[in-house]
Amino acid sequence: MTNPNYYTDLALENHEQLQDDSGVEVTVEEDETLGATVTWVEITNPTGSNAMGKPIGNYITLECSAMKTPDPAAHEEISKILARKLSALFPLEEDTTILVVGLGNWQVTPDALGPQVCERMLVTRHLQDEMPPELQGRVRRVAALRPGVMGLTGIETAEIILGVAKRVKPDLIIAIDALAARKTSRVNTTIQISDTGISPGAGLGNKRTPLNHKTVGVPVVAIGVPTVVDAATLVNDTMDNLLHTLELHTLDAMDIDARYALIKNVLDPEAGNMFVTPKEVDAVITRLAHIIANALNIALHPGITVEDVGRYLS
Repeated sequence: MTNPNYYTDLALENHEQLQDDSGVEVTVEEDETLGATVTWVEITNPTGSNAMGKPIGNYITLECSAMKTPDPAAHEEISKILARKLSALFPLEEDTTILVVGLGNWQVTPDALGPQVCERMLVTRHLQDEMPPELQGRVRRVAALRPGVMGLTGIETAEIILGVAKRVKPDLIIAIDALAARKTSRVNTTIQISDTGISPGAGLGNKRTPLNHKTVGVPVVAIGVPTVVDAATLVNDTMDNLLHTLELHTLDAMDIDARYALIKNVLDPEAGNMFVTPKEVDAVITRLAHIIANALNIALHPGITVEDVGRYLS
């Protein structure tokens, strides 16, 4: 079983804690030029689901440190990789209607990823009867929604999405959300895609109604980026680096999970519920929103390239 004390939304991190990976298949791809790693975790049966603490399905994780740096060329390549994985995860028909949902609070920067992605989407559902000739046959019907959070609306997010879905009748919902990670190094450098839906706030222990095929009636693909870690994780990772640097073998020999639990107890109640994000989060969230929106635009619209996106959204 995975360690329930850690805050994480990443299937990859749950798998790293497994003692027995029965029911879980893992494939790893490396892109040495970009310095990126793509890990495909497939949970194949209830045994794997119980061990991972996640539903049966596919979880694709793209890791690349260039995500959080101002490197447009690298970002374009990351978008292309992400688009290919999205297409592999859920092949689309020409007449597929897609609803893109940007989860999160646009007033809180680390939680604003989803809303910012929606701002950059090429939405076309309302233009199908007025499509310019150059776009005929090149775009699918795409709509975008920013439902906000319960603290702003007083309405459960799933209720808003379900109401819109009943009218729009999408064939697929793609939900984008900010996540939590177990490792500090994965903050703002990791994108996870899954075909099992999403439980908003689950990584922070604040579960809401899940968004999945059962609750909304259509397949739900989730895309997320860990933008925060809890305070105990930050201290634990820092201590780990310090111990290795200073070669303090006595403390270094302590099991990492036991050390995490010790740190968490020491931090509670003053800082035990604190989540931390980098100071440059404003710029990084903007970059990540561009990467994910570009990937979605070229994956959802068969005749659109990254260059076209910049032209049509300008």
